[in-house]
Amino acid sequence: MKQKTAIATWTITLLTFSIGLSSRLNNMALATHPDSSFKFSDMALAPKQANPNGKLVSANTQFGFRLFSEMVKTSKNQNVFFSPASVAIALSMLYNGASGATQQEMSTAMALGGIDLGAINAANQSLRGSLQNADTKVQLSIANSLWARQGFSFRHQFLKNTRQFYQAQVTNLDFASPDAVGIINLWVEESTQGKIAQIVDRINPDDAMFLINAIYFKGTWTKPFDKTQTAQQPFYLSDGTSKQHPLMYRQGNYRYYENQQFQAVSLPYGSGRLSLYVFLPKQNSNLNAFLGQLNAQNWNQWLSQFQNQKGVVKIPRFKLEYEIELKNALAALGMKTMFDGTKAEFTALTSEPVRVDRVKHKTLVEVNEEGTEASAVTSAGMQVTSADPSNPFSMVVERPFFCAIRDEQTGTIVFMGAIVAPKT
Repeated sequence: MKQKTAIATWTITLLTFSIGLSSRLNNMALATHPDSSFKFSDMALAPKQANPNGKLVSANTQFGFRLFSEMVKTSKNQNVFFSPASVAIALSMLYNGASGATQQEMSTAMALGGIDLGAINAANQSLRGSLQNADTKVQLSIANSLWARQGFSFRHQFLKNTRQFYQAQVTNLDFASPDAVGIINLWVEESTQGKIAQIVDRINPDDAMFLINAIYFKGTWTKPFDKTQTAQQPFYLSDGTSKQHPLMYRQGNYRYYENQQFQAVSLPYGSGRLSLYVFLPKQNSNLNAFLGQLNAQNWNQWLSQFQNQKGVVKIPRFKLEYEIELKNALAALGMKTMFDGTKAEFTALTSEPVRVDRVKHKTLVEVNEEGTEASAVTSAGMQVTSADPSNPFSMVVERPFFCAIRDEQTGTIVFMGAIVAPKT
């Protein structure tokens, strides 16, 4: 048995809908959807397609970086780690029910202009199938669900779209039952392989619906780190202090890029379809300066500069649990009316006057050694320094850094994070 280093991530995005204009749940006729409680296990996965819609990936990348920027603003000197893919999928399902100004705000914020709803849904279906079949040596699953108060009436087309394109489990549930919270959280636990046990902590009297996306990822490195080489070293924090932290070590050939502001390396998983990108600001810079330059245009420009090079990599072993309410961040990007009970327009979702009440996102990531069987335009002020393939690099990640898990075939960024103080 050979020791390998594995990374595992689990994430949940929850959207909670409440009655917006008037509390009419008690007067609603019981919805007649005979198959609205079908089992997730009965559904077929979306077929694998080799070339998912690049327009949606581009839009998701722009939206993901913009949302990440807003999250960082409210998390000064704290670790941030989230799944832009999870949030985008959840909001794409919601987009099917939006109308009027609400839909327009979502389209603008999510960079969906010029992509019609049919293309958005088809691309999401294609991406889901492609990602879940990305690599037989990597576990990646995507699950969606809708939980509605008994008697809540969906528009037929909304239900059809969420089931057909997002393979969502749709369940009418007695929210007044003491078992309701546990039933929803059980689905969450099962969808994250038992790693996230709770996303719903309460059901309020005016809660009408929960929309949930769950993503589970686990992969082993293509080039494993040797556990015996892991050693305690100083990790230098943003405030100038340091702490002892285990850094894993490996030398080998990697895709690598360096300029005057940072070093970056790509660490592949399994057969190489998915990779962890680590960006380390140089000592003459810092993480905040790097994040100020982080956007979709620069990201694509940087990726085009990576080349194969021999070198030494030291990265922290870390474990992180992160939870955030995204309401303020989404509103800052222009999605405002969806949260306003007097202005929210979801007429394509239901005839009831609903608004989004909460958008909760929860992530758990773990990078550790475990026993497994062998199994553009360059931005202003950014000057490129071409790496010399014959000159081995040394990249010691001993200070705050940015990281992202990316699917190399579709370009989808599944996770991204700013790690300022790794923990084990």
